[in-house]
Amino acid sequence: MKIFFFLVAKELISFFRSWGLVAIVLYSFTLDIYIAGQGIVVKPLNVSIGYVDKSNGIISKKILSHLHPPEFKKPKEFLSQKELSRAIFNKEILVGLIFDNDFEKNIFKNQKSKIDVLLDSTAASQSFITLTYLQNIVLNFSKNSFPINIKIHKLFNQNSNSKFFLSLTELLSIITLLSVILTAVVFVREKEDGTWDIMLLTPVDPKIIILAKSLSQVIIIMGGVVIAVGIVLFKIFDVPFNGSFFAFLLLTFLYSFTSAGIGLFVAAISKSTIQVAQLSIIIMMPLIFLSGAWTPISSMHPLIQKLSLISPLRYYIEGSQSIFFRGTNFLDLWPYFSGVTILGGILYFYGFRKIGKLF
Repeated sequence: MKIFFFLVAKELISFFRSWGLVAIVLYSFTLDIYIAGQGIVVKPLNVSIGYVDKSNGIISKKILSHLHPPEFKKPKEFLSQKELSRAIFNKEILVGLIFDNDFEKNIFKNQKSKIDVLLDSTAASQSFITLTYLQNIVLNFSKNSFPINIKIHKLFNQNSNSKFFLSLTELLSIITLLSVILTAVVFVREKEDGTWDIMLLTPVDPKIIILAKSLSQVIIIMGGVVIAVGIVLFKIFDVPFNGSFFAFLLLTFLYSFTSAGIGLFVAAISKSTIQVAQLSIIIMMPLIFLSGAWTPISSMHPLIQKLSLISPLRYYIEGSQSIFFRGTNFLDLWPYFSGVTILGGILYFYGFRKIGKLF
């Protein structure tokens, strides 16, 4: 045990002596998460609007008056649909509205009226979210009465603050990527520095060396997680936390070993740090896409939904979100702990065996 903890301490000291690596880890757990939470916008912001008003009526002007900053820029008038379409083609505006000649007349007569909407779908998310806003604005002017009174109650995130979701998701993705890269680099660096043969001659059980090196990187990841959660999530974004912090740390610890297992596999087949980075991205990107980090699992193709069951990140994300937002009890988190533990055990065992063959 003394040798084991000595090796762990040696790797931690080696990490802190590498200023570049320390800077990358600190950046990833602070500024990168902040940029993802603050910089990615999933609602209209400074959307440029153009319109052609053939009706020249009061209602069309009232509708346009609802399009104001910061969501929308001041609507720009065009004389014809041709000019409006050209402006969208040249990316001068994102959304175009066309009010026909009988628009206001039909409204007063309770007849069918329409607004033609042109969208620049190369900016798909902004365009279609803007369309939803426009639909709600137009419905406010509708005189139709419905027998159903719809009331919406938002659970877990009443203000629909996307920063909560984006910052947490970025943190979980960073944990995934850094766990793989750091674990792989700690072995590959021995190859690059020419100390691999010296390590082989060390009178220490190779299993202890592998476990100590991987555990040291997990400790670094856990330290980064505490910094990210305390400073970025809680202090800057004020992300709500309704569950057990111990449960989150335990789930993160188990998941870090899962990613470390992948890192051991990458280290076994890589000869340089550049190869580590390339292989890590190639391996981890499919796992991230299958995890539901950016697209809900339910929105995926049925085949992809089944494939997502082999992504340990899926269980980690769902478990972390349940802890943060839903406040799920520790005992009810067993499906996520089971998924991470089972898949993590398989991946770590495979990576452990793969790197062990080099000793």
